[in-house]
Amino acid sequence: MPQKHFVNLRALLPNIKDDQDQCVDKLQTLLLSKSTLNKVHITREKDETGLCIHYDPDVLTLDQIKGDLALAGAQLTKQYHHESLHVEGMDSPDCGPIIEHLLMHLSGVLMAKVSYTAQQLRLEIDKEKISVEKVIRQLKRYGYQASRRERPPSWLQHNLELISSILAGVFLLISWLMATFATLPHLTTLVLLLDLAAFASAGWLVTRDGIETLLQKRLDIDVLMVLAAFGAGILGAWGEGALLLFLFSLGHALEHKALDRARDAVKSLAKLAPKTAIVKRDGIEREILVEELAHGDIVLIKPGQRVPVDGTVLEGSSSVDQSPITGESIPVDKRENDTVFAGSINTDGALLVRVDKLAEETTLSRMVRMVLEADTQQSPTQLFTARFVRYFVPTVLIAFVALIIIPPLFGATWASAFYRAISLLVASSPCALAIATPAAVLSGVARAAQQGVLIKGGMHLENLGIIKVIAFDKTGTLTVGKPHVQTILPLQTDETTLLSIAASLETLSGHPLAKAIVKLAEQKQIPLKKVSDMQSITGRGVKGMIDGKLAELGSLKMFEDKSAVQAKANELHAQGYTAIMVRFDGKWLGLMGIADSIRPEAAATLEALRQNGIKKTIMLTGDNERVASAIAKKIGITDIRANLLPEDKLTAIREFIQQEKFVAMVGDGVNDAPALAQATVGIAMGGAGTDVALETADIALMGDDLNNLPFAVRLSRASRRVIQQNLWLSLSIVSLLIIGALTGITSLTTMVLIHEGSTLLVVGNALRLLRV
Repeated sequence: MPQKHFVNLRALLPNIKDDQDQCVDKLQTLLLSKSTLNKVHITREKDETGLCIHYDPDVLTLDQIKGDLALAGAQLTKQYHHESLHVEGMDSPDCGPIIEHLLMHLSGVLMAKVSYTAQQLRLEIDKEKISVEKVIRQLKRYGYQASRRERPPSWLQHNLELISSILAGVFLLISWLMATFATLPHLTTLVLLLDLAAFASAGWLVTRDGIETLLQKRLDIDVLMVLAAFGAGILGAWGEGALLLFLFSLGHALEHKALDRARDAVKSLAKLAPKTAIVKRDGIEREILVEELAHGDIVLIKPGQRVPVDGTVLEGSSSVDQSPITGESIPVDKRENDTVFAGSINTDGALLVRVDKLAEETTLSRMVRMVLEADTQQSPTQLFTARFVRYFVPTVLIAFVALIIIPPLFGATWASAFYRAISLLVASSPCALAIATPAAVLSGVARAAQQGVLIKGGMHLENLGIIKVIAFDKTGTLTVGKPHVQTILPLQTDETTLLSIAASLETLSGHPLAKAIVKLAEQKQIPLKKVSDMQSITGRGVKGMIDGKLAELGSLKMFEDKSAVQAKANELHAQGYTAIMVRFDGKWLGLMGIADSIRPEAAATLEALRQNGIKKTIMLTGDNERVASAIAKKIGITDIRANLLPEDKLTAIREFIQQEKFVAMVGDGVNDAPALAQATVGIAMGGAGTDVALETADIALMGDDLNNLPFAVRLSRASRRVIQQNLWLSLSIVSLLIIGALTGITSLTTMVLIHEGSTLLVVGNALRLLRV
């Protein structure tokens, strides 16, 4: 009979970021090439993502399977390498596709994804064919500086473009003042020299970038502006050419300053984790760099200090402010065996914490990395923009050539035709269009991360903004996931005696309902009684002797004569409770209604979702319809699907998508993984410290709190509005400028001014999302 073996994916491929990595497909292909294996697929068990291996034990032993897995993982880890590089020198959104195009033509580069807004390059290479160092050298040849760690630029480097443009502006101002008011000898020559100085100061960076772009056989905004400026110079208007470059470089510099605000919002998260930690080794405390910590190290965290790592509390108790990670506004109590996260703040007690994750593996570092790489997953608007530009640019180039050739054939001067053609190039440059969506995506995901919501790409940010239907898993999502005693109905005794007898019978049971009864007795400090001759009746209840008398506890199935409690039990069932009856010495002591507690914030969350445009909410549960209906009525769910198996949830999501087209699914990220993946947007609860939630969901609510869901929807709606505003604003301005260029009613200077103004406008509009 075929058997299965589960293996943790990270144990095989320690360098991968998630199960979407190309190496996972390579691993499955490599394993399936062995004809002795029946099936290999991605699966999830508990809180781990891994491979499920189906094999015939008559053909292979488990030791052989483990050996093949270890060999395959080691082979791929040795051959393939993943790297995230910081890239400097990208001064326009066009640089991203240029770098990707450049690198993908190198032998051994398997994947190159660039985030212009985050200045990040995500790289996968075959180490047998190329090295990361060679990639860095290749980028340097084209003017891009790549490094494994971001190198803080000097003040001069950071402000060089702005300084150059201001200097050009000073030269132009002096030139204009002299030309307007001065009567010096050789004035024309002096004005020309000042114009040339302004031209050089504002244009040297643009010209350098334009030449590098031409060497790559591509055209971008830098090339268009350099051509326009030199075209003006050829026509004798060096001052106008210098003014074009001044306006362009100033707009560029201000655009970069604005984008830096959005980048800083993300990078501020990374700064939350301290650089050093106090580690206890061999009984000695010493302070070391966080990067030097090893798995299993014991770290001392004093009151007021930030937590340096993700780990488990071994000793001590304290309240920890983990709002930077989960968005929770109230500090969380931490004691032995609880988990703490890097970047959270220990408030009032010393903690000894075992290091579970290294610096680059922590929830905080993964959040920052995912946010920085978010715009590599393009939104629908970005895909539309890319398609538009692909057809638009060749059309403009054809029109450019036509404007130079055709008008002179009908009597126009070559100079006027050339000037109009250059004007068309400037007017048609889609710079604002290219930056409009990435700037909004970066601002949106940065704001979400500040609130404890991880949105893993522009696609998901924009898709959530159009969602009108949300499906919820019940257990662990709308409810807390643990049964509690909701009500106690004493009959022939008082509540204390009833609870004492019940808890005494259940004290040795591991059943969740039993734990709920015992926990309540402990909270009320009710003493327990000694039980003898204990018997468990499977599926019904328990009985035993207390003080020499028979004590019984269970469901209605436990008792033959239950007429005295049937009506009360039915009332509890109608409320969605599991009814537990207790009888002692032949007398009915009473009943208890037990159920999973509804999250305190559930009803308010659903109301807030309705106010934010969600028209339909659906509960998916394996519970019976009576229980589901009772909970739905209390919290305001509009629709329910009950008695579902895990695979039925996947089928339900597919049905909803057919009916509604766009559907979000909210679950715990473990058992609900298939349904989360199928939904238009999968949203996982409690992503902090949960690898599966971070890997499977499109959006993770880092804290175990539904309150952030309406915020995520509201932010996504706002982001979508900003993206649409930026898109139509950019297209409208380009259209008007093209008309102005073709008709000759708009000068080059005016066009550049409007062009750069529109770019700053869309970036500024995007930055508004940081205040949502």
